[in-house]
Amino acid sequence: MKTETKNTIPEEFKITQPLHQDTWLVHGVLEKWEGKTTEVYSTIPSDDTENPTLLGTIPYMGETEANRALEAAGKAFDKGKGLWPTMKVADRVACMEKFVKQMEKKRDEVVKYLMWEIGKSLPDSQKEFDRTVEYIYDTIEDYKDLDRDSANFKKRDGIYAHIRRGPLGIVLCLGPYNYPLNETFALLIPALIMGNTAIFKPAKHGVLLISPLLEAFKSSFPKGVVNIIYGRGREVAAPIMRSGRVDVLALIGNSSSAVALQDQHPYKNRLRLVLGLEAKNPAIVLPDADLDLTIDECIAGTLSFNGQRCTALKLVYVHEDIAEEFNRRLAERVDALKYGNPWEDGVKLTPLPEPGKPDYIKELITDAKKKGAKILNKKGGKTTFNYIYPAVLYPVTKEMRVYEEEQFGPVVPVIPFKEIDEPINDIADSNYGQQVSLFGKDIRTLAPLIDTLVNLVCRVNLNSSCQRGPDVFPFTGRKDSAVGTLSVHDALRSFSIRTFVASKDTEYNNRILNDLLGSKASNFVSTDYIL
Repeated sequence: MKTETKNTIPEEFKITQPLHQDTWLVHGVLEKWEGKTTEVYSTIPSDDTENPTLLGTIPYMGETEANRALEAAGKAFDKGKGLWPTMKVADRVACMEKFVKQMEKKRDEVVKYLMWEIGKSLPDSQKEFDRTVEYIYDTIEDYKDLDRDSANFKKRDGIYAHIRRGPLGIVLCLGPYNYPLNETFALLIPALIMGNTAIFKPAKHGVLLISPLLEAFKSSFPKGVVNIIYGRGREVAAPIMRSGRVDVLALIGNSSSAVALQDQHPYKNRLRLVLGLEAKNPAIVLPDADLDLTIDECIAGTLSFNGQRCTALKLVYVHEDIAEEFNRRLAERVDALKYGNPWEDGVKLTPLPEPGKPDYIKELITDAKKKGAKILNKKGGKTTFNYIYPAVLYPVTKEMRVYEEEQFGPVVPVIPFKEIDEPINDIADSNYGQQVSLFGKDIRTLAPLIDTLVNLVCRVNLNSSCQRGPDVFPFTGRKDSAVGTLSVHDALRSFSIRTFVASKDTEYNNRILNDLLGSKASNFVSTDYIL
């Protein structure tokens, strides 16, 4: 598994000099940072050695800077009186459109850092950027629809009500390293457009790719609406939560981090949660499954971006009648996957961004082998300084760590089953409940399984791998997998609350309402909308 050398890196993707992010966005100013910094490395070498590549530096911030960002966000919201939360819908839309148009001009820079920082392949990095831009435009359109639907009065029992959705306040936004642009913006963008103000901390891996967008944030939104801080979560996010001023914790990551931050908040009943957490999504392969289709989907599900996705297939249940054939073909296909650096044509497996991940996956493989599993593919478990080749493990049992832990990396656990109740009971007993992939064709078998599985997870994928998109579909989970729903439609509601003006149907009140509407003095009491 030899990686490319400096001479074979395309010129447009070379790191010619480190990017030193020496400003941070607070209260509408890109303020110069002259304090301590943290070096950002890629596990991908830029020469013939195995040395990590220095990509640049970022500010190392602490409680002082965290509190300044919080103060800026609070000032921008200004107890509901701020320019942003009281702004007309059309004006907030204009700000978001200005931002996304500037963002589109930075595509090449962001894609380059996606490859170097997290090892995502060139096509997938481009897809992440383009999908994020599309998400923003779709959010704008859905927001317009929401506004149109709200531009009226309802009457019941002699009372008129003008019902809209209003912002919640200050949002602390923390994104994941595996989709540091798309999933972070799936939190940040709907939070902003609904009138909230935000403090945003980029992910540990995937932080420099935000640098090209800082000027767009600064110039597109009023002062203090977006504040971007850097540093360790426990040193910058924890003091913000301890203040009790955060109204929404928006986090995509793991449940232990989410719980730790919630515990810092002194008024938990006031805290709205929008969380995308871990999952252990299974595939269930029935005896009549089309193996060509199933193996294609299982390869994509288990190993797209090296399995570093919450939606990845992390357990594969295969009926014992077809297990031997399935395993043989799966192992061959895994070994045929191309490994290399992200810019290589046709690459499917790329270096892991976390330096300790190969050793962790090796531990899972070793534990499974000690407890009776075998590696079915010839390349399985072979390790380099920045990668470990996917191992197809069989038979996996509940006693193995790889069954219980979310591996979030390149290893494929396969579990045989005889009766369908075996995987169903495991899913019911799991701490997670995001999605499942179900492979088969007999509708008499599929129908009762679907009717059961929809009560255990939030998405049943029929003869296809688990995934998040399209972004207009609900994305959520049961149990420890999620709190709230993220889709273009649902996210706007997750970051807002229904609020309304009520008025008794009297001549006195109706005259005032008519005057309010005619004068256009109120941005809330209005029947205007954007076409």
